[in-house]
Amino acid sequence: MLAEAQAGASGKPSLTLKRRIKAPPAKVYRAWTDPAQIVRWWGPGNCEYLAADIDLRVGGRFRVAFRTDVDGRGHEEHEVGGTYREIVPDQRLVFSWNWITTPERVSQVTVTFKPDGDGTILTLFHEQLFDEASKTGHTRGWTASLDKLETLFA
Repeated sequence: MLAEAQAGASGKPSLTLKRRIKAPPAKVYRAWTDPAQIVRWWGPGNCEYLAADIDLRVGGRFRVAFRTDVDGRGHEEHEVGGTYREIVPDQRLVFSWNWITTPERVSQVTVTFKPDGDGTILTLFHEQLFDEASKTGHTRGWTASLDKLETLFA
């Protein structure tokens, strides 16, 4: 795994994560675009999924809602969603990203899927993050999710 921190053109923080996934691009792409598959890897740690909705078309929306355990003190519910801005099947997804609790903080995620022998080089670029704390949290969350995605195809 490679992780890079940088500031995008907007001057706001961004992050880049790369992984080699042991599956062809079509299968990895499907894991990002099929609600039944996304709940198998999306989110940090052990999540209880409440909903996953995907309208896979430019201008279509996605939403994933899940619950996490907070150190044995109860549960927190999380919901994130966005709008697809670019879709190139098996190659590229670009979508807006925002948590329901902070609707004013809209960022953008670009995911590319490049063939690499019998696998895929997945590159995730998350830009226009609100601040350094947001970048840190998203780096942690995306890293945990990509760990689970990698394990899904191991």
